[in-house]
Amino acid sequence: MELSELKLISASNLINLRTAAGMTQAELGAALNYSDKTISKWERAEAIPDAYVLTQLASIFGVTVDYLLSSHDDWQPPQEEKPEKPEVTYSTEVIIAIAVLGVWTLALTAFVALWLNHVIRWEIFVVALPVSILVYMILICVFNKRRHLQYVIALFVLSIFVAIYLLFLPANPWQIFLIAIFAEAIVFLSCNIQRRPKKNRNKENANN
Repeated sequence: MELSELKLISASNLINLRTAAGMTQAELGAALNYSDKTISKWERAEAIPDAYVLTQLASIFGVTVDYLLSSHDDWQPPQEEKPEKPEVTYSTEVIIAIAVLGVWTLALTAFVALWLNHVIRWEIFVVALPVSILVYMILICVFNKRRHLQYVIALFVLSIFVAIYLLFLPANPWQIFLIAIFAEAIVFLSCNIQRRPKKNRNKENANN
């Protein structure tokens, strides 16, 4: 029998006998004039008691030395638990902000590129406004942050009318804002189309 296997056997028997006797490692160490760290070392199969200590253990637990060195189970040394890796979470607010800023960065890049070619097209920013709001609206739906969704939709619709007005600035088509009023009303009504149950009626049915 190899020494490593003998260590495992003696460790297993020592643990079983000590726990069955209701003794702690410190109490057993005091009885043997050893520290609890030494007892723990034996029970982890890192070392094996010498012959004299084995006779003391046999006397304390009422067994033979042969019993201490004979296999009675398939004990394995305790393994240290590996710490769980912390779950990685991402800030959805930061992701949304990056996406919106990305739209304006692209718009600014296009504006500067045309500017370097002596072409000024401020209309790029007019188009970027509804596009950025649309990106924001899509992402808050994806991340389930729809608390103020109806206001975002209303802002998106209004931005479209503002873009149309500014893109056709020489014509000054202010009349389109009359359509915008009704469009905004449709948005708010559509977002509140779901009927809520009447509490009073439910109470009456419960009483009946």
